[in-house]
Amino acid sequence: MFERPQAAAPRPVWGVAALLAAVAESLNTRFAVCVVGGELSGFTRAASGHCYFNLKDANGQTAMLRCAMFRRAASLLDFAPGDGALVEMRGRLTLYEPRGELQFVVEGMRRAGAGALYEQFLRLKAKLEAQGLFDASAKRPLPAFPSRLGVITSTAGAALHDVLTALARRAPHVEVIVYPSVVQGEQAPAALVAALQLANARAEVDALLLVRGGGSLEDLWAFNDERVVRAVAGSGLPVICGVGHETDITLSDLAADLRAPTPTAAAELAAPSRQANLDALAGLSSALTRRVQQRLDLAAQRLDRVALRLARPTEMLARQRRHVALLTQRWTQALPKVQAMQMQRLAHLEQRVRRAAPVLTRQQDQLLAGLEARLAALDPRQVLARGYAWLDDGQGRALTSVQQLAVGKQVHAVLADGEAQMQILAATPKV
Repeated sequence: MFERPQAAAPRPVWGVAALLAAVAESLNTRFAVCVVGGELSGFTRAASGHCYFNLKDANGQTAMLRCAMFRRAASLLDFAPGDGALVEMRGRLTLYEPRGELQFVVEGMRRAGAGALYEQFLRLKAKLEAQGLFDASAKRPLPAFPSRLGVITSTAGAALHDVLTALARRAPHVEVIVYPSVVQGEQAPAALVAALQLANARAEVDALLLVRGGGSLEDLWAFNDERVVRAVAGSGLPVICGVGHETDITLSDLAADLRAPTPTAAAELAAPSRQANLDALAGLSSALTRRVQQRLDLAAQRLDRVALRLARPTEMLARQRRHVALLTQRWTQALPKVQAMQMQRLAHLEQRVRRAAPVLTRQQDQLLAGLEARLAALDPRQVLARGYAWLDDGQGRALTSVQQLAVGKQVHAVLADGEAQMQILAATPKV
């Protein structure tokens, strides 16, 4: 006879809170204090001072651990943690019961080096900087009063809403053209480059806004892609880059003509406030009105002075008559004196001429006599009278050398009291 088997004892049914409490107790028992290393991702610091972030596996595995570091522990850090930093953390593994999530509560953290993505960021930054893509001299000024702006971003993201809201508030007259593109993931770099190329090809906007909301270093990595950075630097249109939050820096920010801390700030920098411009115009209008009124007042004062002078023409004529009479009197009185002075001067000059005339005459006679004596001394007839003769060849050419003579040649001779024709019988040169 077989015994009837006894029924198995029923398994206890856990409540959710009880099960999570039991798991949390087991974790606290086994992992009371442990040290874990990895790469920071999605690091944020709340207003309370608590820090929340993820820790990725440094070896490239997809494993990720949620972490929390409360204000007391965060205040003891000797460096500023950030995305991509490689760290070692000491703490305890717990279970966040309200959501049933595994969580590592950090009690201490030290730097272990830079993460792989951050190292890649630094290497690419140094390379592009050496090639001049970030030079301040290459930055172009933004249009002061744009009429149309282009926005490159995801149509599903909050960044587009922020930009449109800011522009509607500040510059509702500015038209916006959106060039859609994915902003995260493997397809994002190619899509961003294509959007930049399309905007430049169409050339229908005054400037481009390249924007995206905040995120971790991995989320924003498309804006660190070399293709995107070169497309931003090579854009024919000015580019304002507003990616992430104020603390987020991408290579596209450095290559753009202007970096904005947020998408909203990019919109504010791209288009001046309409109200501010209207206020400035109102101020200029008021200043111009005041200036014109001042000129009118000055002109009115001048007109009043001229009108006042024209209101008494008889007085002006009387003044001019008195002036003319004064000049006439002065001229009448001065004329006899001038005439007397001129007559005295003429008489004095006449006396000088009369005294100087005999002296000048004697001097000229003496000069003339000297010239006459010199001229007489040079008279050829005086030379001929002393026994000399003038010889020529019969045609008026003088004969001055025996070399010009030949035996039997006829020569013409001029003497003091007449002329003679002679024949050469002999010619002997002087030895």
